[in-house]
Amino acid sequence: MAKILKIYPENPQENLINEVIKTLNNGGLIIYPSDTVYALGCNIFDIKAMEKLAQIKKQKLEKAKFSIICNDLSHLSDFTRPIDTSVFRFLKNRLPGPFTFILDANKNLPLAYKNHKTIGIRVPDHPIPQLIVEKLGHPIASTSIKDDDEIIEYSTDPELIAEKYDHLVDIVIDSGYGDNVASTIVDLTSGEPEVIRQGKGEI
Repeated sequence: MAKILKIYPENPQENLINEVIKTLNNGGLIIYPSDTVYALGCNIFDIKAMEKLAQIKKQKLEKAKFSIICNDLSHLSDFTRPIDTSVFRFLKNRLPGPFTFILDANKNLPLAYKNHKTIGIRVPDHPIPQLIVEKLGHPIASTSIKDDDEIIEYSTDPELIAEKYDHLVDIVIDSGYGDNVASTIVDLTSGEPEVIRQGKGEI
């Protein structure tokens, strides 16, 4: 059964964040809040956790396109090819924020991302995922939580999310109601921004 942790952005309790970190280091899956919708996350370096994440999304891991959640732009060079100054400036002006930026990947990607030529990078404007990544010491893999209802595309109520994912994840972070609009996906691989999906963020 999933453990519900009430962690609020105004005053995230360190002991609860540490519990989340321990769970991620032990291969657990979490549901966490962001500046857009609630999302599923796990340790990018734990292949079994990544496989569980893919199973929940009913995808094959090698074909899954899970974003990488960073707490700032310092992790870019770990996973992406060198980027132009103009592209870096473009990113810096919009992050943290409700965007997923597609960039050319380098060969240092974690095993679960093997053979991926591009990678989606997120830096949410929300203290909880930022704190988790900072304390974990590296980014986490992430994918939005979708609702089965086609009208309500994303689940917003953490209590209902916890009920639905009770036996699938280890921790649900209850940070109050989430948003119902996902991030805007922007492809930067050509050097010019191309909006792939219009979401919360405005370019």
